[in-house]
Amino acid sequence: MKKLVVLLVGFALLVACQKGRQAVSEQEANFVQYVDPFIGSGGHGHVFVGANVPFGFVQLGPSQVTQGWDWCSGYHYSDSVLVGFTHLHLSGTGCADLGDIAFLPLANKEQRTDKFSHEMEMAEPGYYSVHTQEADVQVELTATTRTGFHRYFFPDSNEQLLLVNLKYGTGSGDEVREAALRQQGDRSVEGYRISKGWAVNQRVYFVAEFNKPIRSLEQPEDNFSVLAFEGGSEPLMVKVGLSAVSTENARLNLQTENPGWNFDEVWMQANALWENQLSKIQIVTDDEVARNIFYTSLYHTMIAPSVFNDVNGDYRGSDDKVYEKADFTNYTTFSLWDTYRAAHPLSTLIHPDKQRDFAQTFLKICEQQGRLPVWHLMANETDCMVGNPALPVLSDIVLKGFDVDGKAALEAMKQTAMVDSRSIGLIKKYGFIPWDKEPTNETVAKAMEYALADDALARVAKQLGDEETYEYFYKRGQSYKKYFDPKTGFVRAVDVNGKFREPFDPIKVIHRADDYTEGNAWQYTWLVPHDVKGLVGLFGSEEAFVTKLDSLSVVEGDLGEEASPDISGLIGQYAHGNEPSHHTIYLYNYVGQPWKTAQRLREVMTTLYKADPDGLCGNEDVGQMSAWYILSSLGLYQVEPAGGKYVFGSPLFNSADVKMGDKTLHIIAHNNSAENIYIQSVRWNGQPYDKSYIGFKDLQQGGTLEFEMGAYPSDTFGVAPESRP
Repeated sequence: MKKLVVLLVGFALLVACQKGRQAVSEQEANFVQYVDPFIGSGGHGHVFVGANVPFGFVQLGPSQVTQGWDWCSGYHYSDSVLVGFTHLHLSGTGCADLGDIAFLPLANKEQRTDKFSHEMEMAEPGYYSVHTQEADVQVELTATTRTGFHRYFFPDSNEQLLLVNLKYGTGSGDEVREAALRQQGDRSVEGYRISKGWAVNQRVYFVAEFNKPIRSLEQPEDNFSVLAFEGGSEPLMVKVGLSAVSTENARLNLQTENPGWNFDEVWMQANALWENQLSKIQIVTDDEVARNIFYTSLYHTMIAPSVFNDVNGDYRGSDDKVYEKADFTNYTTFSLWDTYRAAHPLSTLIHPDKQRDFAQTFLKICEQQGRLPVWHLMANETDCMVGNPALPVLSDIVLKGFDVDGKAALEAMKQTAMVDSRSIGLIKKYGFIPWDKEPTNETVAKAMEYALADDALARVAKQLGDEETYEYFYKRGQSYKKYFDPKTGFVRAVDVNGKFREPFDPIKVIHRADDYTEGNAWQYTWLVPHDVKGLVGLFGSEEAFVTKLDSLSVVEGDLGEEASPDISGLIGQYAHGNEPSHHTIYLYNYVGQPWKTAQRLREVMTTLYKADPDGLCGNEDVGQMSAWYILSSLGLYQVEPAGGKYVFGSPLFNSADVKMGDKTLHIIAHNNSAENIYIQSVRWNGQPYDKSYIGFKDLQQGGTLEFEMGAYPSDTFGVAPESRP
C-alpha cells in the first residue's frame, strides 16, 4: 500500500534523494522498507499516518474533518479532505484528541480545506508526502523528537500562502479555551493553544520559523492566521518547535534539534532512528506479507508512549506545574488498560533502557495527582477504562529487576490501590464490588481488573519481604472468585448479599450499562491471568475448563444493537479486536494442551492481521494489537501481567534475532511451515528444555531458543503438569 508519489516537474531534489535512499537500501539491511504506515488506517484501526521518530513528542501528519469514531487519529483512509497538517496525533485509540497546530498551504486566502488522492500520497517511518489538489502543492513532512519540518513546493506564482489554524482539534468535543499567534521578526511566529477535550487541560506552545520573510500576516477569523510569502520556484519550508511548557522552551527545542534548513538531512536522521529501532528484531521468513505486517507492527509499538519533556528536562506535571531539569525522560500517552497485556512486556525485552524512565514517570504522576496513572495524556488523567492498569506495568518492571526504587514503587501502588474513588472504596468495605451498591455498572470488569492489579502489587510486596501487605493484597487478588457462578460457568455480577444478578445473558452487551466493559461474560470469564490454576479449580476439573474454553471459539450469538464496536475480530465469542481476550488462547498451555494454543494462534495471526488499510480487526490501541502479533509470531507471550513468564505458542517465522540491550535472543523454528504449526520439542542453549514457558531472567541473559515443529500435535510437549506454566 506504500504508494510512490507521482512527482511534478521541478522536484529534481526530491527525486535525487529518493534514488540515493534506494541505493543505500540495496547495499545495507533496510527494515524501514518493510513498514507500511497505511496498514490499520482504514477499518477500525485508527492508526496515525504521518512523520515522526520513535517515541517522539511530535507526530506530524494529515488531519481531516472528524466524521465519527473512526477518525480518532485525525485520519481515515476512506477520506480525501484535509484540514491541514497537524503536529500531535494519537494512534489507535478509541477516543479522539490532539490534532494541534494545523498548517495548510493555500490557493487563496479564503480557502480552509483541501483535497487529495491516495495515488499522490506516500508514507514511511519518518516521512510523509502528498499532493494537494486545490492549492496544487507538493507537501513533504518529516520530524525530530520535538519538532516538525514542512517543505511545500508551490506552483510558480507571485505569492505563497499558508494557513495556521489554531481552532482545529481532533474530535467533536475539542474546545479551544485560549489561543494566540504573534509574529516575531520577519521569519518567525510563535503562539500557543490551550484546549479542552479528552485531556481537559491541554497546553501546546509553538515556535515556527520560515526560510522566507513573511510578506504579510492576516487574521481574518478567531484562531485563523494567513501568512503570505514571496512566490517563485523555491519551496517554502517551515520548522516548528513544540513544548507543553512555554514558547521559550519550544524555541529551545527547535534550536537544539533542528538548527539548519536541510530537510533531506533531517529526513535521513529520522529514517536512521527508525532503522535502528526496527533492527532490534531481525526475522527470517519467506512470507513477504507476514514480514510487512511484522515490521509495521513493530513500528506501531513505538509511536507511543511519547517523550513529554523538553531538551532541558523541563516538563508539565499532572498538577499543571512546571518541573525543571528532570533527571529522567518523562513520557505521556499511556493507554495502560490496553498495553499492560503485551506492549509493556515486549518493551521490557527490547527497550530495557526505557524501563527506569517509565517507572519514574509513573512515580512522579503519583506524587502530583495522588495516584498512579490510569490513561494519561498530555499531563491529564483521563480515567479512561477500568481497573488499576499501572500496577501490573510498574510491578513487572520491579519484579524483572530494572533500575527502580522498589520500596517507592510499592508505596505508590499501595496508595493507588487504597483510594476510595473508582469503586475501590466498595472493595475495601465489602471485599468485592456489589452491583447494587455501584451506580455506574461494569462491576464485573472493574473487579476482575482490580484483582489482577492487586495480585501484581502483592508479588512486589512478597519480593520485598512485606508479608502484611502481601497477605492483604493477595487476598484481594483472589476476589475474582466471588463472581464465578458454577451453575453457568461464567463470572457474573453479584449483589451485596452474594446473589447473582438476574436476568443474565452471557452474550448480549449494553455498552457502558451492564456488568462488563466492552465485552460480555464469555470474554470476561477468562480474565484471571494472574491465577489460572485457581480459575481452573472453579470449574471443578481440567476437563470442564477445557470444554468451556473450547466452546469460546465456536459459540455464536447476537451481541445486540447496543454492543460496543470495540468487540470485534470475533471467532465465536473470542474477540481479538479488544484486549480482554488477548491472553485467552494461551490458557491451553496451563492445562497441558498447547497444541490447541497453536491452532488458534495461527488462525488469528494469518486471518485477522492483513497488509492493507483495513488490516487490523480492532483499534490498534497504542501498540497493543501490534505487540500481541510481534510476541505471538516469535512464539512467546506473557500471560501473567507481572513477573516475566513467557508462554510458548506457535512461532510464525523460521528464525528471529531479538536484541535485548547488549544481549541477543536467537529463536529458531526448525521445519516451520504453514502446516507444521505444532511444537514437538524445545532446546534452550543446546540442551533439551521440557517446559512450555520460559522466564524473563533466562531470556534477559540472551541465548538460543530452538523449537522443533511438526504437522501433528505432540503427545509429550507441554503435557506433564511439571512442564506447564
